Amino acid sequence: MVKPLYNLPEPHTDDAEAIRHWLDSLETQYPVDERACLARACEVLAHCRGEPRPDTGETPIRHGLSTADILARLRMDHETLVAALLKGCLDWSGGELTEAARLEDFGPGIARMVDDLTRIDQLANVEAVIAAKDQPQHEENLRRLLLGIAEDVRVVLVVLAERVHLMRAIKDLEPERRTKIARDTQRVYAPLANRLGIWQIKWELEDLSLRYLQPEEYRRIARLLAERREEREHYIAEVMATLREKFDELGIGAEITGRPKHIYSIWKKMQRKNVDIADIFDLRAVRILVDSVADCYAALGVVHGLWRHIPKEFDDYIATPKGNFYQSLHTAVEGPEAKALEVQIRTHAMHQHAEFGVAAHWAYKEAKGHDAEFQRRVVWMRQWLETKNEDEAAGERLERFKAEFEPAHIYVLTPQSKVVELPKGATPLDFAYAIHSEIGNRCRGAKVNDRIVPLNHTLHSGDTVEILTQKNTAPSRDWLSPHHGYLTTARARNRVRQWFKQQDFDKHLHEGRGLLERELARLGIADKPHLDEIALRFNFKRGDDVLAAIGRGDLAVGQVARQVGEPKAEEAKEREREPEIKPRPPRHHKPGAGSDVVIEGVDDLMTHMAPCCKPVPDDPIIGFVTRGRGVTIHRRDCGNIRHLGAEERERLIEAHWADRSGPSHYPVDLLVVAADRKGLLRDVSSIFADADVDVIGVETHSEKSTDTASMRFTIEVEDNAHLSRLMTKLQQLPEVHQVRRFH
Repeated sequence: MVKPLYNLPEPHTDDAEAIRHWLDSLETQYPVDERACLARACEVLAHCRGEPRPDTGETPIRHGLSTADILARLRMDHETLVAALLKGCLDWSGGELTEAARLEDFGPGIARMVDDLTRIDQLANVEAVIAAKDQPQHEENLRRLLLGIAEDVRVVLVVLAERVHLMRAIKDLEPERRTKIARDTQRVYAPLANRLGIWQIKWELEDLSLRYLQPEEYRRIARLLAERREEREHYIAEVMATLREKFDELGIGAEITGRPKHIYSIWKKMQRKNVDIADIFDLRAVRILVDSVADCYAALGVVHGLWRHIPKEFDDYIATPKGNFYQSLHTAVEGPEAKALEVQIRTHAMHQHAEFGVAAHWAYKEAKGHDAEFQRRVVWMRQWLETKNEDEAAGERLERFKAEFEPAHIYVLTPQSKVVELPKGATPLDFAYAIHSEIGNRCRGAKVNDRIVPLNHTLHSGDTVEILTQKNTAPSRDWLSPHHGYLTTARARNRVRQWFKQQDFDKHLHEGRGLLERELARLGIADKPHLDEIALRFNFKRGDDVLAAIGRGDLAVGQVARQVGEPKAEEAKEREREPEIKPRPPRHHKPGAGSDVVIEGVDDLMTHMAPCCKPVPDDPIIGFVTRGRGVTIHRRDCGNIRHLGAEERERLIEAHWADRSGPSHYPVDLLVVAADRKGLLRDVSSIFADADVDVIGVETHSEKSTDTASMRFTIEVEDNAHLSRLMTKLQQLPEVHQVRRFH
């Protein structure tokens, strides 16, 4: 059974006597100057004349003393105890303690702790969190909220100590209220204590929660244990003494700790394994830490030499580590009085990994979503708590922690007590869009902690935020301006952009359809455009998206018009395979009207430009006689020509450009490689527009690892000189690495 221990007189003792009794009990634990500081805090506490607490019926003085006493038993420093005492004075209107008084009498460190405790106390009740739909995530967010508000880890210790005292004192409450408090404790506060490695608090919170939530199970397990916790602790102490004596004889340096398994842990294991208490062998357990792996196995030999090993109860996680790289030797033996005893043996390094690395229970089993920065902060808190009484520079390390581990996220609450995680520096408008896009779009004001604030107000952990909305309102374009500071999250900015884009969609769709129809008429294209097929070529989902992009000016109407009527790739391949009657070539060639290329020694041959290398006038060219489709004109440096076999090379034929009577346009592929910067595509498009060049195809790719963008354009140019001028202009753009023809 859980038996609370206090250095306080019976409840009927008056408050003044209780204060004197408690201060006297600290004489051996704290030096004179620290006890004097505690006495001053008690004097302030003595002036609190508020109503008894509704949950426990205690006076503010008794409650503050009980909380501080629990912290004293945890060997916390006097500043933590002072903060717990002063915090009690802020809970009741009868004891007003001003900011100036805290700073003047107790120093800025304690003042900050009291401020944090006050903010935590002002949070909405966590019962709404427990009832939330996404319960585990909200519970996790609430734990993070408590850690986020606490600039000083000792603040969390005060919160947990208060919760321990509350759980000890609610046995006479009405069952429904008691059950709610116990459920909150089990789901939020006990896991928080586990995460910080405060085992005494964790065990007591879990046992008391089980006592109120599952009273029959609690009493049954307590009866089955057939001994009090104090007796089990005495048994563990005797086992540890025996082991130390044996290790000293053998010269094995070992650090030995032990603990009796608490009732909640036993109940959980019985539920998980579906076994009875007789099949649980770790009701009493000791842990042995040694310097090397060899010492681990030597220690195992000592344990098995002292007591009989229980068959099938040995696990070697050193030779075969767990999936989270946990390493240790686990064995169960019949200890003194034939009672089952679990023994864990590991090196100090293995223990460090188990407690603070990825093998730690809280990180491996509890964490919802990987947050390396948050986990690093919690690990530091645990390490500080473990060494706070051993390290003379603990205070300096605590200040360094505050500077180095400033939280990257904040945790704020809705009026319904839902906890919302946001990046540090977020605003009420970010909060609105985190709740729902519609709430953000209709936002017209915000209240933070019941006070009207501007929409670019910076939020802090623990704030309760209420968004004020109107039905017929819309986002402002000013929200997207970084200078006004309305939005800091990418999610919120994207939602605002999406709203404006959607509002203008119908207008752009209508304009784009008209532009495309006029362009098709100008080009004399009578085919009906298959917009859904064209959309895929431009990475759009629907044909309407293509039309809207034309209307917005994001896509040139000429690019789309030239796609209309083009044969499908499959149809083109089929025609390529169809046999055609090849006319007998004449012996002499006279270029006909409109012919771009002269074939040496051949007249009236059908020619077409190779799509692989896309030659343009003034490029060195060569012809390839196809089967049934005339002569394909390639650039001489075309890869397909260079890799022809000996038999196919016999089908090459000399060719050169004919004199041109008027301007013509030829497609060519260009590759532009540049730094992936904002406005790059706009700058390149401007070069094409200024040169009156039509872009009939574009394909872009961003490489995140090198932060570069590769863009492939299919454009129409008059000749090689025209292309060279264009490439020179592109090369002169800022942060452009390479411009070349793509083939």
